[in-house]
Amino acid sequence: MFADLKNRLSAAARRLKRALAALYHALRDRRAPLAARLAGAVTLAYALSPIDLIPDFIPVLGLLDDLLLVPAGLWLTWRLMPPLLRQEYLDKAETYTDSLPQSRAAAAVIVCLWLVSLYALYRFFS
Repeated sequence: MFADLKNRLSAAARRLKRALAALYHALRDRRAPLAARLAGAVTLAYALSPIDLIPDFIPVLGLLDDLLLVPAGLWLTWRLMPPLLRQEYLDKAETYTDSLPQSRAAAAVIVCLWLVSLYALYRFFS
């Protein structure tokens, strides 16, 4: 039972990694529609950010944001992308062997969001 679950999770992780690599290729291609590139940039930045919007140590919510936000962003990006381009990027991702870099810029944006949220809470309660 646990071996089956582990295999299914590993397969899902491989598919997610392939989709993120395809997204990386899509963002670098001028043929991709601007709306799809913007949605993809936000999704990829969040996925590669070393800091999460909701920290993982918060029970359930910490992991739920990763399980919902990244796939939702991928879904939106692929819906905005023409099918032929999408397939081309997925094919490129199949042969992509480099690891995707972590995004320090996305981490900075998330830290700024946390600071603004903390300031807003301070102003609300004071």
